[in-house]
Amino acid sequence: MGRGVIVEIGSWKGKSTIWLAKGSQAGQKVKVYAFDPHSASIVHQKHGEAWTFDELKQNISRAGVADIVSPVVATSEAAASRFNEPIEMIFIDGDHDYEAVKRDFELWYPKVVDGGVMAFHDTTVWQGPKKLVAERIYKSRDFRDGSFAGSIAFAKKVKANTRGQRLRNRLALIAKNCVGPLQDFVETQIENSVWKARQRRKSQIPSPQV
Repeated sequence: MGRGVIVEIGSWKGKSTIWLAKGSQAGQKVKVYAFDPHSASIVHQKHGEAWTFDELKQNISRAGVADIVSPVVATSEAAASRFNEPIEMIFIDGDHDYEAVKRDFELWYPKVVDGGVMAFHDTTVWQGPKKLVAERIYKSRDFRDGSFAGSIAFAKKVKANTRGQRLRNRLALIAKNCVGPLQDFVETQIENSVWKARQRRKSQIPSPQV
């Protein structure tokens, strides 16, 4: 499209950030803004990490997308208060509490251009994102082409969808609720296996002799 930038809410170490940037490089090469406070999130607590911004920047550099990604240490609310560029795609993967996801939606929805995409992560298992996308995406008059890929739900913003588009959105929601959890389970098992394998390799590296 090239009518706006890409925004990510919740970048952690940059896996999704890099994929967004690679997609942008293959397309219109629009800027990617990655916002994350990089501390105190549920993901940080799960992995026992208090600060991930430096690792994010390293991963972005190694992936060859540093020229297109602008990583920023900021909460979603703080970022939205000073962000004025039009957005053609936003990927929301921040705080998964329902009120927090709802706040993210309400903060960023007005900044998305007509025809732009809003995408949400972890919408199959986490009740906050799951409830939000059901209410504000799939059952809304403000989106069309609702779909999903694993736990990611996404749709295009429109001024007003048609009756047929609303029906297709509802059917997509039913399919997501049936198939999505299984896809998410498989992906999670693979990711956990990869993470455990990396941890084992790290533990097997001998310490340097002094």
